[in-house]
Amino acid sequence: MSSADGPQGLKVLVADEDHEALDTVAQLLHTLGHEVCARAVGADEVSRKIDEDEPDVALVKLHDDDEHALELIDEIVDEASCPVIALMEVPEPDFISRAAKHGIFAYVQPVTAETVQGAIEIALRRHAEVERLSEEVDVLEGAIQRRAVIERAKGILMERHSIDDRAAFELLRSHARANNRKLVDVAGAVAEGHLLLPK
Repeated sequence: MSSADGPQGLKVLVADEDHEALDTVAQLLHTLGHEVCARAVGADEVSRKIDEDEPDVALVKLHDDDEHALELIDEIVDEASCPVIALMEVPEPDFISRAAKHGIFAYVQPVTAETVQGAIEIALRRHAEVERLSEEVDVLEGAIQRRAVIERAKGILMERHSIDDRAAFELLRSHARANNRKLVDVAGAVAEGHLLLPK
């Protein structure tokens, strides 16, 4: 499979408890046009290499020790901002299920150039979608928080000046415009008792 068939030139971290397997996977990735930026065996090594190399994607190869592989996955998911892919030579349904709960974005079985490249493309797309959704959630949560601050400030002004909801909002908006401040900042100052708006 040619590296032109999909994303190429990616920085890839490869983790495994078997040095020989790391070499094999590294050679396969080189044929796909990717750079193996780090190889790691233990979880502590993974953390250090993530900090040093900031990989685009991480591959964890499964052998006989499921727990070690899951520990590596956990460490990468916690430390890196890239998708994690599990590699296995034979079907391991139980491991796949457990690894999915630990945060993998894709898995490969059997390990060939075609399956690895396909999994990388899927994992990158899924990871980008998760990142986009996370950003949207952050924006929505921020909007909700801003709305709550404004509503609190309006309530204070309504009680203080015996005015309705609309008039309270106009007080906030007029002060914000007159002082070249954001509405939510003015509302925050009112809600925290730092600003007393005259009627």
